[in-house]
Amino acid sequence: MVLTGAEIVIRCLQEEKVEYVFGYPGGAVLFIYDALFNQDKVRHVLVRHEQAAVHAADGFARSTETVGVALVTSGPGATNAITGIATAYCDSIPMVIISGQVPTAAIGQDAFQEVDTVGITRPCVKHNYLVKDVRDIATTIKKAFYLAKTGRPGPVLVDIPKDVSMHKCEFEYPKEVSMRSYNPVLKGHQGQIRKAVQLLLEAKRPMIYTGGGVVLSDAAEQLTKLTRLLGFPITNTLMGLGGYPASDRQYLGMPGMHGTYEANMAMHYSDVLLAIGARFDDRVIGDPANFAEEPRKIIHVDIDPSSISKRVRVDVPIVGDVKEVLEEMIRQIEASSARPDVETVGTWWKQVDEWRRRECMKFKNSDEIIKPQFVIQKLWEVTGGDAFITSDVGQHQMWASQYYRFDKPRRWLNSGGLGTMGVGLPYAMGAQLAHPGSQVACVTGEASIQMNIQELSTCKQFRLPIKIVNLNNRYLGMVRQWQQLFHGERYSESYMDSLPDFAKLAESYGHVGFRIEKPADVEGALREAFGRKNDLVFLDFQIDQTENVYPMVQGGKGLTEMILSAEDL
Repeated sequence: MVLTGAEIVIRCLQEEKVEYVFGYPGGAVLFIYDALFNQDKVRHVLVRHEQAAVHAADGFARSTETVGVALVTSGPGATNAITGIATAYCDSIPMVIISGQVPTAAIGQDAFQEVDTVGITRPCVKHNYLVKDVRDIATTIKKAFYLAKTGRPGPVLVDIPKDVSMHKCEFEYPKEVSMRSYNPVLKGHQGQIRKAVQLLLEAKRPMIYTGGGVVLSDAAEQLTKLTRLLGFPITNTLMGLGGYPASDRQYLGMPGMHGTYEANMAMHYSDVLLAIGARFDDRVIGDPANFAEEPRKIIHVDIDPSSISKRVRVDVPIVGDVKEVLEEMIRQIEASSARPDVETVGTWWKQVDEWRRRECMKFKNSDEIIKPQFVIQKLWEVTGGDAFITSDVGQHQMWASQYYRFDKPRRWLNSGGLGTMGVGLPYAMGAQLAHPGSQVACVTGEASIQMNIQELSTCKQFRLPIKIVNLNNRYLGMVRQWQQLFHGERYSESYMDSLPDFAKLAESYGHVGFRIEKPADVEGALREAFGRKNDLVFLDFQIDQTENVYPMVQGGKGLTEMILSAEDL
């Protein structure tokens, strides 16, 4: 079968069972868009900015077990996509980005809308390709999907010059791909797993610390089984929320900079720490020197060997797929008659419960002014804890992660590693398209939402009934918090004094807008919004301007140096 390069691109996407492509057309990809037009298996979602295309594909991937796909043109199309690509790269999200490029003869000639896309994206992709021969398109795209979803997942970019998309050749899609230099290890080393199990069974103060790797590996079921089998306390990082049910007694909450007192203290004072699919980043353990003060044995399970002992020296490294390693751990424990000492672990639990009694997540509610924590609690109640929750970045992100209890994986979509404002609405678009009958809410702030607010137009075009929960405090909230606490209350450029009426702005896009000013109206507004099954509803909550996120660990401090409330300052 002889096809053009553009037709081959679309046929490859069909072979990979791609349901949606998020993109924006331009000169270098017009032949690909023409091929899209002439078929009906792959649906295209027209965004209003290329950054949103990549974020939406990212959100689609995060909420499913599939690879997200974005399509952008050359030059500014590609550079606009960079933030989305870097966001996915930092959180190890499987994506394929197809970018148009100027004709091969014009590459390097400063042609119209030319940039070195491969060079620009090299630091923030798992791999990238420039296809110079139409006969290489099918193999390259097969490799791109394989690379994106295997090993440690990540974004892969395929740059296709315009003339290559016009040329013709025989089409045959490879059934499988073999790459000599790329062979990710899936099964963990048996000896290392035995060592780990022995340490866990002998632990006096055990702690399980899990991250996004559990979610990406779809290992929540195995993690839950292992944790209950051992009877140990567990914490999930920001990226790992939902990997273990938040409603379970063994769950201590999130660790780190805005984690719970009990999770941080248990992390710090444990004698055996089992780290699974996590990377000991600065927002979780704080100062590595402080973390190293307490002697402990660390077991670290990760698919990426470069993540092990990168920031913290570990005693038992296990390289492998999280799901496979956990299954082997469970098998070895169940095959053994040995179990953790009930009395010793019970004593440890008494200490953990004593830390819990600090009730670090309590806040002073008000009958006069809306508290953001209260909004999230009511959001959890109204949705039955079963919604897909996306967020932008800032105070609202932390409140959502702290007060919405996630019992299932892939329900919490946020930018962890890069901390990208503007992802919330595109993530919600991707999640809503992936799960058309589900409740999807975007928790955002008045600053973040404006970074991709034009996507309200996309939501109208594709009839996406997302609920936007805008925690509006008229400030760059997290910036203001740090300026208050650590910069002498000098609020440099953090006040938003020229905000639109968001309810009316939403209405101008053809959606429903509510402005909520009283605590008594919060629950009713949420219930009405989620009752409108077919409408996008923008809920603009006027919240307490002075509310801060607690607990918190100041940058450069250790986990034991937590500020639990304003009284600790």
